[in-house]
Amino acid sequence: MAGPVEQQIHRDPALFYWILLPITVVMILTGILRHYLSTLLQSTPKKQALGKMREQRSLMHAQMLRTNHQQISKSAFERRKDVFITGAKEGVYLQDGPDSRGKAKPNPLSDPAQMEGMMGAMKGNVTMMVPQSLIMGWINAFFSGYVIMKLPFPLTPQFKQMLQAGVGTRDLDVRWVSSLSWYFLTLFGLQPVYNFILGSNNAASQMAQQMQQQQMGANPMGGAEDPNKIFLSEAENLEVVEHRYILQGAEDRLLERLAAQGVV
Repeated sequence: MAGPVEQQIHRDPALFYWILLPITVVMILTGILRHYLSTLLQSTPKKQALGKMREQRSLMHAQMLRTNHQQISKSAFERRKDVFITGAKEGVYLQDGPDSRGKAKPNPLSDPAQMEGMMGAMKGNVTMMVPQSLIMGWINAFFSGYVIMKLPFPLTPQFKQMLQAGVGTRDLDVRWVSSLSWYFLTLFGLQPVYNFILGSNNAASQMAQQMQQQQMGANPMGGAEDPNKIFLSEAENLEVVEHRYILQGAEDRLLERLAAQGVV
């Protein structure tokens, strides 16, 4: 019985030199330019107050405890949990002390440090969005609808929408890649190239900037929320954690495995 007939398309080899290679080079150069532009626009970080740093580190410590509780024993987890819950309810971790509970938070727009942080975030968004918008417009204007390469490995039909953006054909093999899809692939896949050229600590990565924005959370005002409510919420999260120590009964499991292998 004959196997399935492989789909063949007569593709002009010049597409590699006139579309695929230029898009790749432009994306690499844009990332390098974004890195140096972000470095120039980056303002010198100011020293934070000791109380603010203590407040942030205490909350981070509680979050790490809740996430990695299975790596410590139950008694150690209970001690740490009780200390944090007691301190959170008493307000000892707050920047201005327990007396600041219930007081109205100052307007972040009146804080120069908060305004500087917001301006830094806006600069980062500009250096990220403007070049990519220009490149996408350039590709749509000159290279839209071209099929430029074929992947050497099979893929499922679920990848068709991702690899063939801008090509409205239903019967085309999923391994063919359009010019617009190649732009998205290079956009999210050039981090190793940036690490090789600029070092691991670079500002060229689109994914790294997105992760930084996610870590900032949904509160762009940075500090407009009530820290006391945040600590109380984290204390409630710790109270409902079901602790499980990953090394509990490890000796018995090891002996059972050795016995099953006939070692002991």
